[in-house]
Amino acid sequence: MQDTTIYNEKVEKVLANINRVMIGKEDVATLSLVALLAEGHVLLEDVPGVGKTMMVRALAKSLDCDFKRIQFTPDLLPSDVTGISIYNPKKLEFEFRPGPILGNVVLADEINRTSPKTQSSLLEAMEEKNITVDGKSIPLQRPFFVMATQNPIEYEGTYPLPEAQLDRFMLKLKMGYPTFLEELEILERTSRNQPIEEIEAVMTRDELVSVQADVKGVYIDKSIQQYIINLVTKTREDYAIYLGVSPRGAIALMKAAKAYAYIYGRDYVLPDDVKFLAPYIMGHRIILTAEAKYEGLSNDEVIENIVKTTYIPIRKDF
Repeated sequence: MQDTTIYNEKVEKVLANINRVMIGKEDVATLSLVALLAEGHVLLEDVPGVGKTMMVRALAKSLDCDFKRIQFTPDLLPSDVTGISIYNPKKLEFEFRPGPILGNVVLADEINRTSPKTQSSLLEAMEEKNITVDGKSIPLQRPFFVMATQNPIEYEGTYPLPEAQLDRFMLKLKMGYPTFLEELEILERTSRNQPIEEIEAVMTRDELVSVQADVKGVYIDKSIQQYIINLVTKTREDYAIYLGVSPRGAIALMKAAKAYAYIYGRDYVLPDDVKFLAPYIMGHRIILTAEAKYEGLSNDEVIENIVKTTYIPIRKDF
């Protein structure tokens, strides 16, 4: 069994902040922090009212970083996200007015309620860490972290995210409803005050950038890299899968495993790190065949079977 003790003081304080606000969502909080430290992005999908936006706000308030929020609506334009150049008659020149994407922590709220054209305005920013406005490339500040929320696509007024957009998210997470006791505690806490208002920043921007650099130095053995490749290769060969995991997905799994190891005080990655993270990173990157859907299979079930049937390197291998 893996050691689940958090040894980094700053990381522990961030998680403690989130857990003060989000009752019973320790795994979601940890995985969100994994993406942040690995310089990835997170997509939170669930029904309205389970705390998706509150999770992002709690994380943002824990960091002394520039927080921006984009409320996606059907009439939102790409320029509302990236910014726009406006003519200044006094200076006789155009001035760039930055959009909310130029922040450190960006909440893309209800991302699938806007059109695919506007959704695509996030693509360049999430992958290349810069945006293009009027033919000019504008680099984004570090750190840059997008945490998007979306309602299930069955809900009215939603647009499914295209595969290219989904592939930019390192992890896709679901909140889920709280248990009876958890919901009772939520009512008890919010009857007195709003816990989110009591949160203070516990990590500065420079400290976060430093931790992200440390995560890159976490050692991953070649046998574990081969394990990752074996997992993604099986998604491309499985009869139930029409579109398998891309090389970007394999890189995301490796980076996330490094961050997960770092959070728990290790400077090396274990096969169990990869095994635990694989469903969250690969599930949203596959498309099932029509036959698999007809059989009632889900993405999660297919990925779970692949993880179960893939050989795991044992300690003597490295």
